[in-house]
Amino acid sequence: MKIAGAPISWGVCEVPGWGHAMAPDRVLAEMHALGLEATELGPPGYLPTHAGELRELLHRAGLKLVAGFLAVVLHGRERREQGLRVVDREAATLAAAGAETLVLAAALLGDGYDVRGRLTAGHGIELAVHPHFGTAIAGGDDLGRLLEVTESALCLDTGHLFLCGTDPAGVARDHASRVVHVHLKDVDAGIAARVRSGRLSYAEAVAAGLYRPLGGGDLDIEGVCSRLEAAGYRGWYVLEQDLALSVEPEPAGGPVVAVRQSLDFLRSLAIGRQPTNASSET
Repeated sequence: MKIAGAPISWGVCEVPGWGHAMAPDRVLAEMHALGLEATELGPPGYLPTHAGELRELLHRAGLKLVAGFLAVVLHGRERREQGLRVVDREAATLAAAGAETLVLAAALLGDGYDVRGRLTAGHGIELAVHPHFGTAIAGGDDLGRLLEVTESALCLDTGHLFLCGTDPAGVARDHASRVVHVHLKDVDAGIAARVRSGRLSYAEAVAAGLYRPLGGGDLDIEGVCSRLEAAGYRGWYVLEQDLALSVEPEPAGGPVVAVRQSLDFLRSLAIGRQPTNASSET
């Protein structure tokens, strides 16, 4: 399994006023110390926007860039055209910095789900649509329509699918051929139910511990990974437990502890890729 980190697991988020943002040098150093070899980009402006500077920063940290997440409006002619320009710029930066995938969420509400891979094809990078709580493409009927009327590849985010009432293991079973990127979250089902009922906002739920270290919540993470691997998935699994911080954590404390627990859980799973030839068997 190819496992990557993401700045959101260290509380670094694109949402204004989300919380304290730890410095990139510390976040990347803690990823490397955990044995991670790759990361997602994080919110716009968190890491350098110039591809050369970004490559150099990641090289010093001993990491590669695998993807970047972007939420843009894709409905309404004027806003859609503006959003597509943003997608094009982000795709160019990601491709120049060595990334493989642009993960796209359709921000706000809308009635269009025809988001095809051609948006980033000119840059030689994959487009993965991310069903995401609170966006135009979340789960359930939204996801079904996306899969039915488009050819879009998917970023399977276990947490957001579950929060939207969709079984992530079922998506992995039924639509593995569409999955090109994975965000792994474990979820407290009780808190998720309060979000669905409107008793908690998303931000309040995150602060209350909606996302747990892998193996510490109520999702069948092993089932998701097993189904994808059995179907031949060869992409990245990104550890992504959304978190909000109020202060800078103590050295060796804070988010790195939970990320280590998630990484240890993944490494403990009896999920392996079979040898590619008989000579590797004993």
